[in-house]
Amino acid sequence: MGKRPFKPRGHSGQTKKNQTPDYQAPKASQKDTFPMRLNKYIANSGVCSRREADKLIEKGEIQVNGEVVTEMGHQVQASDVVKYQGKTLKPEKLVYVLLNKPKGFITTTSDPDGRKTVMDLVKNACDEQIFPVGRLDRATTGLLLFTNDGDVAKKLTHPSSNVKKIYQVTLDKPLTKNDSMTIMEGFELEDGPVQIDDMAFIGSDNTTIGIEIHIGRNRIVRRIFEHFGYTVEKLDRTVFANLTKRDLPRGKWRFLSEKEVRGLK
Repeated sequence: MGKRPFKPRGHSGQTKKNQTPDYQAPKASQKDTFPMRLNKYIANSGVCSRREADKLIEKGEIQVNGEVVTEMGHQVQASDVVKYQGKTLKPEKLVYVLLNKPKGFITTTSDPDGRKTVMDLVKNACDEQIFPVGRLDRATTGLLLFTNDGDVAKKLTHPSSNVKKIYQVTLDKPLTKNDSMTIMEGFELEDGPVQIDDMAFIGSDNTTIGIEIHIGRNRIVRRIFEHFGYTVEKLDRTVFANLTKRDLPRGKWRFLSEKEVRGLK
């Protein structure tokens, strides 16, 4: 493995940071006007994805104007009252927020032990109820996406989507040539085979590495290097899907551009 510079093969749309005073959240798309399919109405209310909404409709768990609706293609108007489990649903504007996560925050919507969560960092981003897509452990920094778009969240986290992720890894000691070759060629962990997409050294001391993967298994990057006797001292996600950290300082967030949202979908 050569000591070539590791550059992510991706791009980011031109966007403004959230600190910019005149920056506004993206406006609702014309596609979100009424009449609207019932499953989309449910999904936009933050209950679940459209596919899961179809199942709720099929089971007779959705009421429109006081009557149970089981028709999949049922269209609703803005004036209709849609209820699930007795609760009135309200479709929200779809929002996409990108955070450059710092260390010390856990990826969860709440914590019974009172630890800092990533939600604390984006609590003022919008009025809509957003949630993190996937997870970064407490010590890992870098890109984390938040949205209320259940369809996009499911797509990005499903193994079949093969979403690209690039990490910068700092090890406690130099990565040897033999270990780097084995990692590049592929090997086995206790929960199955590991095949990465690309890897290269960053700098001259062989302790900082850029690694590109599509695997979504728990703590996979840390486990790759721990398997060969290394400790990951720093782990930073620099690319997620078509998104990069460009112009996004640590601990800050921004809305995605329309171009970036199209890329995710």
